[in-house]
Amino acid sequence: MFDLLTRRRLFENSSLLALASAFGPAFSQTVPRSEFGAGSTAEEVTEGLDLSGKTAVVTGCNSGIGYETMRVLALRGAHVIGTARSAEKGQEAAAGVTGRVTPVVLELTDFDSIVACGDQIQTMDVPIDMLILNAGVLLKELQQVRGLEMQFVVNHLGHFILGNRLMNRVTEAPEGRVVVVGSTAHRGAPEGGIQFDNLSGEGWIRQSYGHSKLANGLYSLELSSRLAGTQATSNCVHPGGVRTNILRNVSPGQSSGGKSPEQGAATQCYVATHPSLAGVTGQYFADCNPAEQSDYQTDEAMAARLWEVSEELTRDYLV
Repeated sequence: MFDLLTRRRLFENSSLLALASAFGPAFSQTVPRSEFGAGSTAEEVTEGLDLSGKTAVVTGCNSGIGYETMRVLALRGAHVIGTARSAEKGQEAAAGVTGRVTPVVLELTDFDSIVACGDQIQTMDVPIDMLILNAGVLLKELQQVRGLEMQFVVNHLGHFILGNRLMNRVTEAPEGRVVVVGSTAHRGAPEGGIQFDNLSGEGWIRQSYGHSKLANGLYSLELSSRLAGTQATSNCVHPGGVRTNILRNVSPGQSSGGKSPEQGAATQCYVATHPSLAGVTGQYFADCNPAEQSDYQTDEAMAARLWEVSEELTRDYLV
């Protein structure tokens, strides 16, 4: 556990970070607003940036906003390590990108696969400047992995393991940024928030996606606390309703919203790269700006408990 560090930073708009609170991870900050919005694209929010010499890890790179994030970061000069569920899908995605891309296999329902992915990235022996936990699944009916609701496993626990196995590389970077892709759907979590006494999904399946997205937000919040004292940060983003195939398990052939993948990838690219957000941590963004979130997602006690329970559930796969 890192000691909580009091830190200040002057932003381009002369906003000053408030003093860090010694009593919780969600310390008060003045977060600069951007000129970007819902219609901005990932290329627009990264225009003029030179990411040469930086390394990014993006999960779920073979389609949708994950692919667009990989494409744009590589276009700006970063080396992007992109994960996909199979070597074939990863290689196919990498072939369509201009720039340096390394595909790796990651199956988030398979904890051994997550360990192997983390080990492969570790052998590259490079600091990770951007860790973008993007991959996810949306289900219509109850499915379970290890007796746990599957979306909780894929969207949260899988990334919890991967983050644990790569965090030393993030903290080695001059300014490592973790970006957790959450959702405004976190507001649709079951009453009481994380269902610690019943993680099977039984009885609350209709709210299971929101439950997993709440877990994403709480993970990012607690991680921001644990990274205090380092140069690394953690923030959560809502990409918006995006026209991708995430609804393939719910309504085949339908898209999930009005944004294009180019627009959907904008907020995570902005939070991962923009100079104005140096030092900003423990925050939640939508449309490239700070956004409102539920009381559950700012509950520091719930975030700390989720971390402890996640450790218990994945202990054999952590470093």
